[in-house]
Amino acid sequence: MAAAMGREPPGPPEDEAPGAGAAAAGAEEGEGRARGGAEGGGCCYLALCARPVHFEKANPVNCVFFDEANKQVFAVRSGGATGVVVKGLEDRNPISFRMEDKGEVKCIKFSLGNKILAVQRTLKSVDFLNFIPDSPQLEYTQECKTKNANILGFCWTSSTEIVFITDQGIEFYQVLPEKRSLKLLKNQSINVNWYMYCPESSVILLSTTVLGNVLQPFYFKSGTMSKLSKFEIELPAAPKSSKLSLSERDIAMATIYGQLYVLYLRHHSRTSNSTGAEVVLYHLPREGSCKKTHILKLNRTGKFALNVVDNLVVVHHQDTETSVIFDIKLKGEFDGSTTIHQFVLPPRSIQPYQIPVAGPASVTSQAPVPCKLYSSSWIVFQPDIIISASEGYLWSLQVKLEPVVNLLLDKGKLMDFLLQRKECKMVILSVCSQMLSEPERGSLSVIATVFDKLNHEYKKYLEAEQSYTMVVETGLSRSNPLLKRPVRTQAVIDQSDMYTHVLSVFTEKKEAPHKFTIAVLMEYIRSLNQFQIAVQHYLYELVIKTLVQHNLFYMLHQFLQYHVLSDSKPLACLLLSLESIYPPAHQLSLDMLKRLSTANDEIVEVLLSKHQVLAALRFIRGIGGHDSISARKFLDAAKQAEDEMLFYTIFRFFEQRNQRLRGNPSFTPGEHCEEHVTFFKQVFGEQALMKPTTF
Repeated sequence: MAAAMGREPPGPPEDEAPGAGAAAAGAEEGEGRARGGAEGGGCCYLALCARPVHFEKANPVNCVFFDEANKQVFAVRSGGATGVVVKGLEDRNPISFRMEDKGEVKCIKFSLGNKILAVQRTLKSVDFLNFIPDSPQLEYTQECKTKNANILGFCWTSSTEIVFITDQGIEFYQVLPEKRSLKLLKNQSINVNWYMYCPESSVILLSTTVLGNVLQPFYFKSGTMSKLSKFEIELPAAPKSSKLSLSERDIAMATIYGQLYVLYLRHHSRTSNSTGAEVVLYHLPREGSCKKTHILKLNRTGKFALNVVDNLVVVHHQDTETSVIFDIKLKGEFDGSTTIHQFVLPPRSIQPYQIPVAGPASVTSQAPVPCKLYSSSWIVFQPDIIISASEGYLWSLQVKLEPVVNLLLDKGKLMDFLLQRKECKMVILSVCSQMLSEPERGSLSVIATVFDKLNHEYKKYLEAEQSYTMVVETGLSRSNPLLKRPVRTQAVIDQSDMYTHVLSVFTEKKEAPHKFTIAVLMEYIRSLNQFQIAVQHYLYELVIKTLVQHNLFYMLHQFLQYHVLSDSKPLACLLLSLESIYPPAHQLSLDMLKRLSTANDEIVEVLLSKHQVLAALRFIRGIGGHDSISARKFLDAAKQAEDEMLFYTIFRFFEQRNQRLRGNPSFTPGEHCEEHVTFFKQVFGEQALMKPTTF
């Protein structure tokens, strides 16, 4: 079921556009890569994919079909006798085969997995052909069971299950490829005007009644067919005559934020004070009744077409050659039952697209030809497919996030929008960096809002991860096989992301006044604390280093005194290293380690691991343990620090200790310091060794 560009108010029927059961052209891979992005594309937030499927323009012997479930284009030449070529956006290797010409092909689709081909040539039956290795290439046929019924089309719901939709109901079959036969699983009688299939949710929607505005959905899963609640689409006004008033061109089905919606393009609002068209969203749950939940205001009339990309509803307007996007997660105007949304961004054209000139190498040096966007020959499929019949291209539509940053100036709304997009991480981090730098520096309140929105998502993920871990550790996961580890989406911006890409870069630039820099760092820490997220020590280290750079020791002292900076061993080590420039740091560090109930030998280990050898020695002397410590451990650490004067100082300290305790500066064999003595001699000479002192 396809919609031509564009859908317009009911009027004289247009020529049927190529689609799920109509001819378009002959499929052939595009030579080279079609180039997206010409001049004028800088503020375009929609683009056609860079690698489309290319096919010949329609001709009398070549028909093209599109299968929405497998996203495949079929080029059928002479009814298949001179070849069928099948290709999709995902698979770069086309499937090619021939089949007997038994008349005009009305519809052709592979089962999921491409193992069985189904071809409809008449209104009464569908032919099947196995594509299984070592299976005979013999066709078998299934006629529809209902007498006098005409088959409108068919849908594969799995690799071996298929649904025939007739004008008198639906028939659900299991295909038995080995037996080359079909088994009827279930059927349902109902008058059908037209149908629509959403492969992502395995739901078929049937238009029933004379006006066509009562829709009956069916859900298919693992050999079962479930009838969902039927619902009525509110038509703009009471129809004058009792004839079909709801066209399939004005209906689309798509999954948005994990929920199935039926989208109805209403060309005239039901309220007299509104002149423009609108898109009405009906939420279709598996259980319960279908409800009208959202109205998207287009504020214009004319020809429209719909796509859904990255959970955004995209509405194309042919007359102005522009598109708008709606995000139903963003706040709208609630009237008690439905939420009314305006478009998120100003209308913009899809990014200009250049088609490379195909042909011999000598000819391909010609300049690429601009593609005619919003052409009347465009056909739109859900969720994100656009086919140009006149140029012979199939694209997927994509959302570009970078241009959105300059079009949505409210940073809070921008974050709400970006956090819902799939590929958002680097754009969000870039927005955070811009927000801290000139000329786009934001106020602290705006920065705080952005941090809170990021940490809200971060906390949600941490809680989900924690719940999952608890269930797994307590063994409850065995009783719930459907339990899945939470997926870490790109919207989860954690502390290391912020530190690496934003905060450390921001502090290194030293562009901003130091008070602003410290305020930003503390604002991020405040936000983490607000969401009860444990602050990583490297953020506190960044604060301390920034304070030290600007000699703000009084502020550092206050932050530590009032526990604004939480205690941690790495932080204590950093303070110890500051002793030479800020003497009170030594005591602040020891106090912190004691508050952490750290054992003395553990404190020494922590300091040595951070190459704070002198600090470790001072600490051990401070607690009176320097007579019993291992000389080798300290000498090892001093040598690893690759600082000869440090090594000399430590070596001399232990020589003096040996002299004081044993009356001889030499190390005993039990201390295993021979290699360090050798190293000392090599660097400083044997004469530098301390001589025994006699009294």
